[in-house]
Amino acid sequence: MSTGLQIALLAGALLGLGVVLLVARLVPAEPDLAEALGRLTPTRTRATATATAAGSAPVPATTGKERIGLWAIKALPPALWIRTPTRELALLRIPLARFYGDKIVMALLGLVIPPLLGFFFEQLGLGLPVAIPATASLVLAVIMFFLPNYNAVDDAATARLEFTRALGSYIDLVALERTNGSGVRQAMEAAAQVGNSWVFTRLSEELTRSRWSGQPPWDALHALADELGLPELDDFADIMRLSGEEGASVYGNLRARSAAMRTAMLNDEITEANNVGERMTIPGSLLGVIFMALLVAPSLLRMITNT
Repeated sequence: MSTGLQIALLAGALLGLGVVLLVARLVPAEPDLAEALGRLTPTRTRATATATAAGSAPVPATTGKERIGLWAIKALPPALWIRTPTRELALLRIPLARFYGDKIVMALLGLVIPPLLGFFFEQLGLGLPVAIPATASLVLAVIMFFLPNYNAVDDAATARLEFTRALGSYIDLVALERTNGSGVRQAMEAAAQVGNSWVFTRLSEELTRSRWSGQPPWDALHALADELGLPELDDFADIMRLSGEEGASVYGNLRARSAAMRTAMLNDEITEANNVGERMTIPGSLLGVIFMALLVAPSLLRMITNT
């Protein structure tokens, strides 16, 4: 009897807990006013990155790698990182904590892999000297420690090329909006809402943030270009500043700028194609040499055997 009563009480407690959790989930959360205003600040991204790098105000970690990165920021000396690709990480929107966590995890993997391989060979009867796995661990740990840097730089170069290509289309859209009589800010925001790629989304976010903070849109794009290392966006911001502050007609300038960007990208692609073509001539030449050697070899062997 007491057992049945205990089961009923436990079931009622669990049911009540479920109702409480459901109600707590459905109740709308109250946003933090300071955090909301911080997200609207034009320098929010740069201030957050600087504070995180200094370890003074780290953002809350959401993954295991970010927790490891936050611990590394607090516990390890800053000179250990040597060089942090801050602009590349800002362009890729990778938090510094996650980047440092990747470096620590990759270095630990580099330390562990050679001893595991040494143990595997030991089980096969192919024992290796202890110095070989130990040296390989240190070398592989250093290489894998800098692998996230290489990945960030390489991915950022691809992202910058994609940003430049999308920026040419965005400039043309802004020029068309200005021709239709839209204001400077209205033209820039309307053009940013046309596309759904990450480039247009990023531009729309920066323009919206500048509108709510009272900052001119060209200043917001100047700050974004300086943060991400995008000189083309900086030139576009200068053109829009000329239109916004002096009321100049910039349709011709915008179309000329987009045409110049496309021409520069086309020239880069042609140069890259020529380089690839030149590299392809080397295997072709080697095949020709090998083919000639196969043709000449029987005659040379016959001459050698006859003599």
